[in-house]
Amino acid sequence: MKKLLLLLMFATLTLSAKPKVDVSRIYGKIQFVDSFPDYKVQIVDAFPDLRVKKVTAFPDAPGKWQIVNSFPDYKIQIVNAFPDFKVKYVDAFPGVE
Repeated sequence: MKKLLLLLMFATLTLSAKPKVDVSRIYGKIQFVDSFPDYKVQIVDAFPDLRVKKVTAFPDAPGKWQIVNSFPDYKIQIVNAFPDFKVKYVDAFPGVE
């Protein structure tokens, strides 16, 4: 009985665990949306997963986001809880924390 209970607990944890997002691949043209996002993001001041710099051209490295209204590479929804990853806006040195 104990083995079955342990097996069920492990299976539940395995099924509910979300794969970690590779934030080093999240750069380029970003569109902010209210529904059907590719990722849900929380803006924080400390302990971010990704430092983001908003740029107007050449969003060609991790953490460089060019905000657009159409034809995005990624659609992002800003949330206050349960994000896929956390970002902090910076003026210099964007990239993975």
